[in-house]
Amino acid sequence: MPVLSIIACEMLEDELAYVLSEDHDLGQLIVLENRQSFRFVRKLKSRNCQLRLFPLEKVPIFLKGVNNSVYNSASVNILKLLLKFQFFEKIPHHIRKKSKEKNNEKNNEKNDEKNDEKNNEKNKEKPIIVVNTLKLGLHADCELLRSEIYQHIKKMAAFSDGILIFYGNCGHSLRNTEEEFKDLPCSLYFLKDEKGEIVDDCISVALGGNDNYAEVMQGGNGTGMIYLTPMWASSWKQMRKESNNTSDFNDSFLKRHYKKVVKINNNISTGSEFDENVLDYAQTFDMSIAEMEGSMEIASRSYLNAKNNVCKRVLSD
Repeated sequence: MPVLSIIACEMLEDELAYVLSEDHDLGQLIVLENRQSFRFVRKLKSRNCQLRLFPLEKVPIFLKGVNNSVYNSASVNILKLLLKFQFFEKIPHHIRKKSKEKNNEKNNEKNDEKNDEKNNEKNKEKPIIVVNTLKLGLHADCELLRSEIYQHIKKMAAFSDGILIFYGNCGHSLRNTEEEFKDLPCSLYFLKDEKGEIVDDCISVALGGNDNYAEVMQGGNGTGMIYLTPMWASSWKQMRKESNNTSDFNDSFLKRHYKKVVKINNNISTGSEFDENVLDYAQTFDMSIAEMEGSMEIASRSYLNAKNNVCKRVLSD
């Protein structure tokens, strides 16, 4: 079965939860167990996703068991096929079934075999998705972010047919990733816009690509604007504590250069909590509030591209 691994930014868990919940053709969904996975798991379950939670070191063992199960099912079908031949029917008379019973048995076996073959083929084609969410605090240091992602690429490549890096460019942290892993045994995939360019950051993902992001900024007519997705709005206080007073969360800097906070709605996080978090941010930094609809297009297209390519690659081998 094809295995697509996803290394995801915690900031993009809404987008990832959305695309996974919309995919009804998965063999298995596995989420790696860590501190930041629990909220993501709750979102998946709230959208009726069936999943398994494993620590990283247990995943190869589970995948081996799944592949053995598919192999054993195929072996049974081969044995049934061999039993059709005359040579295998030359067995002592006293253990044969009556002719009528035997014919009925054969018909039933044929039907079972057809169903087993269909199910087996379907299972072979359905991918296993393995998701690894990394913590928000990595953004405070681009070198640390790159190092962590690279470590996880190396670990997950051992059992993956492809890896989707569910991150934007994040201060050019990942601009050379494709080149540096060109000899990796599995393919790397990225969040890309319709021009094939890796998106700048999580806001670019939420707005549907780099061009859309640039257009929205230009539409502000010089007004400094901060963009908040539901995850940004719920996480900014935590990130502020970990930021060491960088300009992203410096009160005087933000109040001097930014006048408006743009609330970007999405398909996952709805309700009063998002509204309250945005209002809290706006009041803290003396900003007015504007709203716009976000997009799942970048996340959906990039995920489906990675998944389809991995499946084609494995089934053609």
